[in-house]
Amino acid sequence: MAPRKSANGADGETPVAPARGAAPRGGDSGQDLRLLVRAATMYHLEGLTQAEIAGRLGVSRPTAGRLVARARAQGLVQVSVSAPAHLSASIHTELERAVEETLGLDEVLVIDEVADGTTTGNAALGRAGASVLTRRIQPTDTFGFTWGPEQVAVADAMASSTSCQRVVQMDGSMTSVEYHTGVDHALSRFSERLHARPLRLVAPLYVDPETVTAVNRDSILSQALSAARGAQVMLFGVGSVSTSTTLFEGSFIDAVVLDELLDLGAVGEIGGRFYDANGGAVPSSLVDRTVSVSLDAVRACPTSILVSGGTHRRESILGALRGGYATILVTDVATAEWLVMQEKGEQ
Repeated sequence: MAPRKSANGADGETPVAPARGAAPRGGDSGQDLRLLVRAATMYHLEGLTQAEIAGRLGVSRPTAGRLVARARAQGLVQVSVSAPAHLSASIHTELERAVEETLGLDEVLVIDEVADGTTTGNAALGRAGASVLTRRIQPTDTFGFTWGPEQVAVADAMASSTSCQRVVQMDGSMTSVEYHTGVDHALSRFSERLHARPLRLVAPLYVDPETVTAVNRDSILSQALSAARGAQVMLFGVGSVSTSTTLFEGSFIDAVVLDELLDLGAVGEIGGRFYDANGGAVPSSLVDRTVSVSLDAVRACPTSILVSGGTHRRESILGALRGGYATILVTDVATAEWLVMQEKGEQ
């Protein structure tokens, strides 16, 4: 395997004093420039290592590295990356980088489709989310997910090209009415595609505080929560604070609780746990009643993937990112542009 190349063009070696065979530093002659160009061509176009360049040019390895670095410093090397014409309009590298830098994320993937909460929009988010998850998951990982339409879409888009150790449900899903959360389908699909052992959290999302304590003490029910808290990879969407949210539609919360959350400044939730515009946990009456992984555990996860988009989720997404709950974001163009403008104060 070739040595790893560092940003300055050398193969991870610290530059040393000029050695025999090096080009002079000042007033480069035609021959000096030829040597710089030749070394840079070997490195960038022909893929030669520092050692191979040194052998070809008859210089030392450190000198070969300096030649490549000097070629770049003097503007002799210009790097251009371009997508094929038929794909360039749907690839948003600059916007992705802007969101990453503005909000401190490891990766942002921006889809060209509109994420409007419809089946088509969710499917587009799901395909992108599945591609990220497939790249990030490792065979020894525990993978946790919250239930929701975007997560179901990711599960449906998964291929059997990777694996992990366990797949675990991060939040309770039982409610008092007949409401299909899709959690069983997602758990089955993820575990099948990832060749992993499924762990279901058989519990309601909200119960009385004493029951929460009992669930955490129970040797069976606590297994899923314990595994989810320590997951190396988490996947989740965010819910808004309105009557159109799945929690309200599924009778997990009622109008009284919704008003309380709005009065407290809640803008979104992850796994039934609400936060404000800056990502701070909201101290509502639900806190001690929630059966799900805590926001602190989500924040501590090394790889946490937020899949969401659309105007109806913008405030929720921004609050989650400000709270540090995601390291990776999958979203749509309009949402990504809005996030950058909000953080730069260009409303």
